[in-house]
Amino acid sequence: MPTRRHLAAGGLVSAVLLLAVSAGCGTVPDAQGSTGQSPAPAGASQSSSSSPTPAPTPTTPAVKLSANVDDGEDGVKVSTLVTAKASLGKLSKVELAYKYTDTKGKAQKGSLKGSMNKAKTSWTAGDRLEPAGSYTLTMTGKNAAGQSTSEKTSFKTQSLALSKQVFPEIYPLDGSKVGVGMPAIVRFDVPVTDKKSIEKNLHVTTTPKQTGSWHWYGSQEVHWRPKSYWKPGTKVVVDADINGVSAGNGNYGQKSSKTDFTVGRKFLIKVNLKSDYATVYKNDKKVRSIPVTGGKPGWTTRSGTKLIMAKEYNKVMTNEQIGAEEDYELTAAYAMRLTNSGEFLHSAPWSVGSQGRANVSHGCVGMSVANSRYLIENTLIGDPVVTTGSSKGIEPGNGYSDWNASWNEYKKGSAL
Repeated sequence: MPTRRHLAAGGLVSAVLLLAVSAGCGTVPDAQGSTGQSPAPAGASQSSSSSPTPAPTPTTPAVKLSANVDDGEDGVKVSTLVTAKASLGKLSKVELAYKYTDTKGKAQKGSLKGSMNKAKTSWTAGDRLEPAGSYTLTMTGKNAAGQSTSEKTSFKTQSLALSKQVFPEIYPLDGSKVGVGMPAIVRFDVPVTDKKSIEKNLHVTTTPKQTGSWHWYGSQEVHWRPKSYWKPGTKVVVDADINGVSAGNGNYGQKSSKTDFTVGRKFLIKVNLKSDYATVYKNDKKVRSIPVTGGKPGWTTRSGTKLIMAKEYNKVMTNEQIGAEEDYELTAAYAMRLTNSGEFLHSAPWSVGSQGRANVSHGCVGMSVANSRYLIENTLIGDPVVTTGSSKGIEPGNGYSDWNASWNEYKKGSAL
């Protein structure tokens, strides 16, 4: 049986063991009851080797490329100006390759040139499209990190019958030297009903700069003249940039055309049908006085400002050409056309006796062979011939009649 001493000793051992077990579950409190460290939040790991998960590395989005035509599209209008655009980056290269057969049956292959904007986010083709053509647009761009992306878009254009293609012709011809009255003229082989669209793409550049306007004479011819006669020495560039432009009624411009010409010295002929004399001025100085004869009653010569349209040699003139009853066939050694209807300045040795005295012709202005030779040798196409003294005026469009309208009237002939 244990003694009191044994029980006391056992109780002491139990107390020591209890303290040891408590110490194994945590740090012994200090004098203030603190353990020396903050308690871990609920659910937190107690491992001393744990570390935070690193954030994901950000990525730069790829450049986005787009065009105003769809891949695989068929029947794209020839009036389309192809554009390419980039977002989230810049364009580095754009190519628009083409294949088509021209109106002469010849295969054409190449690439259309274009222009990039300053920010390199947009590219525009330098020309419109050809009918029945195959095109491939290749776009390459880079994002902010310099990573490159490329895309291709292939498409086909609408087919157009030749009768739906409008071809321009420009006068004066390239490299010509003309008189101070000569207008720039664009003629079309097919009628134009969408005059606004066509006129917006007709451009005239003058050096020195001069104000001017387009004026339509019907649906197949349009003229441009300055407000006043050309300044001598002016250089003129005419650009009919109508390829692919709508001409109305499903017709489109074809084959843009461009020409340049120079204005010569000022040369003016004034014909007075009252006095039957023509006075010639060069650079505003009188250089010659010529006796003439104009149209007799029933064949009145038109008054107004006409321009020399063409020069002809040994021009045969018959009554049948103008519908005259009396039978005749005459040959003028030198003839300068003034109207579409058949008025000329020309040699008329058969009427020398009436020149300077009376009007006896069938509407032309006749003169001696010597004087007509002087004029044909010294005039240019587009030199003005100002006729006065008759009651009959020049009809609009009968020859180069541009200067018979006031400036305000002339501008009204523009479609814009």
